[in-house]
Formats: sequence, structure tokens, C-alpha cells
Amino acid sequence: MDTHLADDTDRIILRELLRDARTPVRILAREANVSIGTVVNRIRHLENTGIIKGYKAIVDYEALGYKLVVATTLKIANGKYPEVTDKLREERNIITIYNVTGQYDAVLISIFLNMEELNDFLKRVQSHPFVENTHTVLVLKTTKESEINLL
Repeated sequence: MDTHLADDTDRIILRELLRDARTPVRILAREANVSIGTVVNRIRHLENTGIIKGYKAIVDYEALGYKLVVATTLKIANGKYPEVTDKLREERNIITIYNVTGQYDAVLISIFLNMEELNDFLKRVQSHPFVENTHTVLVLKTTKESEINLL
């Protein structure tokens, strides 16, 4: 994958798409001071090289009733990370699974409608034969949640 950005034009296009992926091409062209055709070609190149991996809606889960956000760390039996995470991918409440260094092997970021749903989830995770230990913290307040701006 070619991750090198050719110039400032790519950076301007990417910055605007990160802000709002539905930004019209004509506005991107105006912001980058290039033609619409150039923007279309640049976006196609950024997609083909894997720099742009896709486009998605950003959902306000709290507005859908998901009031609980938790981070759960997992200690997994040596060499069994793939088996555990393959099973965890089936869990609808998990937003992100990180493979990490340190005392634990994985960090899960998950959302729940209520404490009962969280409790049921934790029991399922803790009952996995290769999960040796878990530690869960409840998020009280989100201070920052956004894409990083490297551009």
C-alpha cells in the first residue's frame, strides 16, 4: 500500500472528507483550488492505494439508547488470541477490539443499553475457556471522541 501523500492537494481533500465524507466534489475542488476532474482522480487514487478505506456514518449510540460505554481488558491464554477474538467478533455490543502490550492482551470498547445487558456480556466473555482474567471500567464521561487530524 502506497501511503505517501503526493502533495497538499491530497491533504486538503482528505482533511475535508474526514470532516464530512459527503462533501460535494465541487466544494473539494474549490477548497483544493483544482478542477473537479482532478479531485475525482485524486479520490480514486486514494481509494485504490488503500489510504481511503471506506466511508461510514458516525452514529450517536446514546441517542439510540446505549447509555453505558465500557472498556474491558482481557488476559488471554498464551497463543490463543486469534481464537478468542474470532469469537468476540460475534458480540454485537463490541465497537473495537485492540491487541495490546502489557499485563493484558486485549482491550474491548463496548456499549450497552443497560446494566443487565452488560452483566450478560461479561459473563459470556469470562466463560470463554481461553480468557484467564478480565478488568472492566465504566466510562463516566467522554471528553474527546474523534478522528485524529494528522493532515
